[in-house]
Amino acid sequence: MSQVFHDIEKKIIISLRANPKQTPEMLEKSTQLSPDQIRRGIEWLKLKDLALVTESQTSVFSLGKNGTESFQKGLPERRLLNLLQNGPRKISDLQKELGSVFGPSMGLARKNNWIEANSEQISINKSPLDLPGEKTLKLIGNKKLSKTEIDFNDLSGLLSRPDFIVEDIIKTKEITLSDSAKDIELSDSTGDIDVEAKVPEVFVARTHPLKDTIDEIREIFVTLGFSEILGNMTQSSFWNFDALFTPQDHPARELQDTFYLDKMSAKKIGTSEQIRKVSESHKKNWRYQWDINEARKMVLRTHTTSVTIKHLAETKPDEARIFSLGRVFRNEKVSYKHLVEFNQVEGVVVGKDASLRNLMGIQREFYKRIGITKIKFWPTFFPYTEPSLQTMVYNEKLGKWIELFGMGIFRPEVTRPLGITKPVLAWGGGIERIAMLKYDLNDVREFYNNNLGWLRSATKCQ
Repeated sequence: MSQVFHDIEKKIIISLRANPKQTPEMLEKSTQLSPDQIRRGIEWLKLKDLALVTESQTSVFSLGKNGTESFQKGLPERRLLNLLQNGPRKISDLQKELGSVFGPSMGLARKNNWIEANSEQISINKSPLDLPGEKTLKLIGNKKLSKTEIDFNDLSGLLSRPDFIVEDIIKTKEITLSDSAKDIELSDSTGDIDVEAKVPEVFVARTHPLKDTIDEIREIFVTLGFSEILGNMTQSSFWNFDALFTPQDHPARELQDTFYLDKMSAKKIGTSEQIRKVSESHKKNWRYQWDINEARKMVLRTHTTSVTIKHLAETKPDEARIFSLGRVFRNEKVSYKHLVEFNQVEGVVVGKDASLRNLMGIQREFYKRIGITKIKFWPTFFPYTEPSLQTMVYNEKLGKWIELFGMGIFRPEVTRPLGITKPVLAWGGGIERIAMLKYDLNDVREFYNNNLGWLRSATKCQ
């Protein structure tokens, strides 16, 4: 007895017999079916073992904000060397002409022994004909190029520089017929009813894999003796930035990194004592005139630390173990590892004898319970902790160490103005990154693509 096929399935089979390898987009044109009909038809044929779907991906590189600026004006180190071509220059003059890129250009030029410098002036030691990365900038320009079109050795140096190169992962699907589909008969009639045919598969409701991960992390914190605190997704800049010793001219506070609520300002941002001491700390340490109107601006919180620091400032505990978990927002370009909206968790321990060793021990225990055992810690820099460490975990699939959570001890400039007298250990990071490791994914967007095939087959994390 021949199988009964829907018209959508018939059209796809006929098209694939004429052209054996096609993408979903090609099938749309050859069958005149809608994208939704193609998706459904492919799933039906897969369930009947009549269609094979092969997925592949490739990296495409384009220039980020700093890369575009360097493409137009030249690399910071090239601009520095050009200014020195006619002889030594005063450091103060170079700082004025180069602005924000003076520091990075000096660091690279010194590292490569391109310049000689004393306390007052800088001169050229040697000026290379080609600088690392220049060839790649010219090659990419305003285009998007694949990995095979670029000299990776020249590209690699730019990948480590912030906002120079944007890497996008492009995924493609190729549909072919299985061997059993090549000889089946496509009848125009419905035929007799096959009482032995399989009934439609029913999928019971289940929680989303990302929600499973969030629930698991919450349970781990609770079993470790932590209490959860909650806070609003909208925060004043005072608690999101100023209370955390982030200067008001810091790049993270610009529109391209933070979502501001248009024409909205907080009437009350803290007590008069908190405002006075935080402003004094900024004036003393950052040496600028602190503006309360800047602190009143409302933002979509960029981290859950704004909730944590406000809670500590209000309660001033001698001892505490707390955590905050929720959505945060960053004005970033969406890619395989970045989203504008994602979930973050942060843990905090307050105690008289709290130390960095305690913090590393807590981290190891947390990762052990989440199922990650191969970890190490690297010294790093964060604006509101000192000392600071970056947690590195080993990704078996990628065969390399990757960054996960940041951690450290709150700086005195953060705690003292708010009346917090005991050391505060803090760590946190994006939950999607942990979920990617648990579900063996290499693109964070998979959690939000509503791919029912994957959502139904994903094993519930333990």
